[in-house]
Amino acid sequence: MEGKTERSVSPFNSELKLKGFNVFRIEEDSSATKIYSRKDFYKICLTTGKSIIHYADRSYEQEGTILFFGNPHVPYSWETISTTYIGYTCLFSEEFLQLSERTDSLLQSPLFKLGGTPVLKITEEQRLFLNGIFEKMMQEQQTDYSFKDDLIRNYIQLILHEAMKMQPSEQDEKHANAASRLTSVFLELLERQFPIETADSPLKLTTAQHYADQLSVHVNYLNRAVKSVTGKSTSTHITERIVNEAKALLQHTNWNVSEVGYALGFEYPTYFNNFFKKQTGLTPKTVRV
Repeated sequence: MEGKTERSVSPFNSELKLKGFNVFRIEEDSSATKIYSRKDFYKICLTTGKSIIHYADRSYEQEGTILFFGNPHVPYSWETISTTYIGYTCLFSEEFLQLSERTDSLLQSPLFKLGGTPVLKITEEQRLFLNGIFEKMMQEQQTDYSFKDDLIRNYIQLILHEAMKMQPSEQDEKHANAASRLTSVFLELLERQFPIETADSPLKLTTAQHYADQLSVHVNYLNRAVKSVTGKSTSTHITERIVNEAKALLQHTNWNVSEVGYALGFEYPTYFNNFFKKQTGLTPKTVRV
């Protein structure tokens, strides 16, 4: 595998992976509340305005100042309603923060967990206090201080501890049915496996049973839920996603066909060739550019 290049992702994600952290004012970044191409990072937003946040199976319609916690393992999207929307966004990778069992417990708190509370209503006093922390992180991010990463981690932990002492927001929280929730989490878990960025580590979740085990449900129940919501079976979703990723790897990397097949979970090249031809009518080599 030596000499092989990694699959490229968006510049934003690449920058975050190099630093493990980024903080910025939302009013200075028009894309601050949009969905990035891949969410490998945790996200904390302090925002003032009106918005609707869709988080897994729930939606939160919020007005005023809120504190939001995004988890890379839970699907979410954000609709900005008001014309004026200001605040801060802090993004960090799990590797950046997770240096001890104590920080690991913070990431497992209800702030980030599926079924937890990702939105907190913030008072004016709390807003001013949190504004100060975000400003300090922004200032520290630009310094040459040797231990600035440690200092920024302390600021993040301070925000998390302050948030854990607050009461969760109960504004306009709506629950979808069980099938919609399970389907949403399955689709997010499926998408989280991609893009494949190295040929060294094969795809681990390749069958409906694998996903059912990961989600702690019976495979038949998962299949019924996904089919009822999307009209497609669990296996169809998995197959289509693997085929799309195979095409991208064949077209945008210099990996040979065997390496592409291995990265996608196929033990032998012939298995991958047969799978790809069955799904597309083409051999892997014919889609090379």
